[in-house]
Amino acid sequence: MNWDDTTDEAADERFVGPAADRLVRSVADGEDQAVEAALRPKDLDEFIGQEKVREQLDLVLRAARARGATADHVLLSGAPGLGKTTLSMIIAAEMGAPIRITSGPAIQHAGDLAAILSSLQEGEVLFLDEIHRMSRPAEEMLYMAMEDFRVDVIVGKGPGATAIPLELPPFTLVGATTRAGLLPPPLRDRFGFTAHMEFYEPTELERVVHRSAGLLDVEIGAEGAAEIAGRSRGTPRIANRLLRRVRDYAQVRADGVITREIAAAALKVYEVDARGLDRLDRGVLEALLKLFGGGPVGLSTLAVAVGEERETVEEVAEPFLVREGLLARTPRGRVATPAAWAHLGLTPPRRSAGGNGQEDLFGA
Repeated sequence: MNWDDTTDEAADERFVGPAADRLVRSVADGEDQAVEAALRPKDLDEFIGQEKVREQLDLVLRAARARGATADHVLLSGAPGLGKTTLSMIIAAEMGAPIRITSGPAIQHAGDLAAILSSLQEGEVLFLDEIHRMSRPAEEMLYMAMEDFRVDVIVGKGPGATAIPLELPPFTLVGATTRAGLLPPPLRDRFGFTAHMEFYEPTELERVVHRSAGLLDVEIGAEGAAEIAGRSRGTPRIANRLLRRVRDYAQVRADGVITREIAAAALKVYEVDARGLDRLDRGVLEALLKLFGGGPVGLSTLAVAVGEERETVEEVAEPFLVREGLLARTPRGRVATPAAWAHLGLTPPRRSAGGNGQEDLFGA
């Protein structure tokens, strides 16, 4: 399994109820984190997927070891659940160095960062998750620490304040972010290696599922693994969560062996369909298609029709629907695509030339 075990955004943390309990959510809860610790790959050879990132990172680490130097600072970007924390741990393991883990929201003052940096050992890896959410004063202190391995500690206040330079041992900063565009250019430029984590292909997720099933001592067939992988939204964390739920179903209602039929039946119970859509996703599409004829419709109106908050629809359901090509955001509102009609088995209405313009967008 290749995924990070830390939360993604403040937006994710504020959702409660059905939005927070979704089986296909990409952030990790306590149960996920406990299982992930046992399933994480320990080196680059064991890490599945992200072929280009692995090859490039392997070169960076091998070169650093050959020089006997600390590895360059690394910036990892991408959606939650794709492997950012796992790669940071692998970097530390490959360099034979300890790792310190913290997050941007936990560093609200420059003093918080100074305390962490001053306690680092030579060559240690500092993993800073959600680096884009770090406070501005701490961010500015990080510039000097990354480039010169030095920080200025301010002692006193007002006109009598004094800056005391503090030398730092060479270290490797691994920053992780889901929104690389929010990082200021001076911070991005100080990373020697940057990589973007892509969503996984189904064949890669099948390998993830097989590996995790072996570690969990679960018997699974090739078709069963493919069924789970196809519903996992391109995210290893979700694949492993679905695997655990299918395992439960197989143990209680079958002989414990996961086949395609067992996997499909189990995920039907958990309301995850063949494309990875759950109750909330289908609720949004059904309201858009059945109540509003495919749109366009405003976000607030759509949220009321679904019975969810506007933010829940926009930040939890819509990103995957847009990525799957089932929904489009237009200046006039949300519009269903032909793929959405086909997925729900519905026929789009015929529109006249004086309709709402959807035919101009999609030819429906």
